[in-house]
Amino acid sequence: MFDTIILLTGPGEQAALSALLLGHNPGLSIRAVAAREELDTIAPELLAHARLIGFVTPVLVPARILGALGYGAYNFHPGPPEYPGWMPSHFAIHDGASCFGVTAHVMAARVDAGPIVGVERFAVPPDANVQALEELAYLHLARLLWKLAAGLATQSEPLCQLAIVWSGRKTTRRMYEAMCEIPIDMSKERHLMKRAG
Repeated sequence: MFDTIILLTGPGEQAALSALLLGHNPGLSIRAVAAREELDTIAPELLAHARLIGFVTPVLVPARILGALGYGAYNFHPGPPEYPGWMPSHFAIHDGASCFGVTAHVMAARVDAGPIVGVERFAVPPDANVQALEELAYLHLARLLWKLAAGLATQSEPLCQLAIVWSGRKTTRRMYEAMCEIPIDMSKERHLMKRAG
């Protein structure tokens, strides 16, 4: 029987998100974790009765844990389906994107590849930098979780999947590091060409 939510998020979000979910289902047991090591300590018996929710977390949930969860796992990704992977806001600013968003999806063994259950999009302000875009994404992600919280907290069935698929290149930590690498002797013109291309 579905009776537990494993909430994988940072310490700053744990209390507020736990309260949100318990507001929809006071009978739930919430197990808040922030690190992979904490996930590894959860007993298989508990996983069989649980659903996992990841909210703005860099933790990669192992396939063995995903397979042991009785009621699935959902991730709240701070980027739209066109920006799967690492640091989506940085790549959107680098690309000069005019539209951005956030995505809720089923966790799968491959990162940002599971079926999508929620999307919110918004225009990128003309003068936005990475920090401003991340703040906007965080607000929209919190709103998306608020919209989906009742279903996540009360229904044992999976959330309805949308007819939206992941697209675009999946960015990685290595791609991010390469994008940030600027040789000391690079001219401003060459740097601008690198950004554009």
